[in-house]
Amino acid sequence: MTVTPRRRLALPLVGPKATVSNTLMVAGLVITLAFVVIALSAPLMQSWGWLQDPTTALQNPIHQPPDSAHWFGTTRQGYDIFARTLFGSRAAWQVVLLATALSVVIGVPLGMVSGYLGGRLDRALLFFMDTIYTLPGLLLSVTLAFVVGRGVVNAAIALSIAYIPQYYRVVRNHTVSVKTELFIEAAQAMGADPWTVLSRYLFLNVIQSVPVLFTLNAADAILVLGGLGFLGLGLPEQVPEWGADIRQALDALPTGIWWPALFPGLALTLMVTGLSLVGEGLNELMNPRDRQRMGR
Repeated sequence: MTVTPRRRLALPLVGPKATVSNTLMVAGLVITLAFVVIALSAPLMQSWGWLQDPTTALQNPIHQPPDSAHWFGTTRQGYDIFARTLFGSRAAWQVVLLATALSVVIGVPLGMVSGYLGGRLDRALLFFMDTIYTLPGLLLSVTLAFVVGRGVVNAAIALSIAYIPQYYRVVRNHTVSVKTELFIEAAQAMGADPWTVLSRYLFLNVIQSVPVLFTLNAADAILVLGGLGFLGLGLPEQVPEWGADIRQALDALPTGIWWPALFPGLALTLMVTGLSLVGEGLNELMNPRDRQRMGR
């Protein structure tokens, strides 16, 4: 007996028939791709002489307002804010992608094994992951960042610990529901070992929500990374990072010097908004129940 999967209706992303959510998803993709291009092209623009060195202090006038020479102005240390803002996207992508990748690599296999095997292993892992999940993500990341220290890899590790339980719970619940399907029982009856069942039959059926979770976690990780940088626990001081730049700019705000805090904060907000819109759009495209509520 073969079960024909229900056909999902494809919604146009652009055009008069596109939903508001899909239109916002396209806007989020544009914003996200723009930050990807900026992160990749920033070193090239510096080598071509279009950007100053974002790590060299006291090479410009202090607190210079935005003008033709310094598009975003300068800081009290003489940094060019335009260069630091563009290079800050590069640091953000490095940490966020590494953190979310670590979360997926650890959380997805643990969720599959736990849900498929069950028993004491499942109960122990579920208790451990639920314990981590109940802790506030920012507090956990701050604590771990204080322990492991600064650095791209250390910051990624501090961020990833908070997201592993989310992937574990989603994949584990899907595995528990899918492992009772007929095609899984047929594979087991034909003598397939657990590794074959997990890798060939379960994997593609239980990771459907992972891209959505990956995108939303990336957006949240940018905010947490900004919080770590604001607290002085993120990246090393010589690495351009939006949260650290905002913290250094706070002292000048009461005097009317707004540009050192505005542009890093605006870049952080735009990047988080773009990834959030992509995640919400993917969630609607991959969840047929949302489309049924919309009358599709």
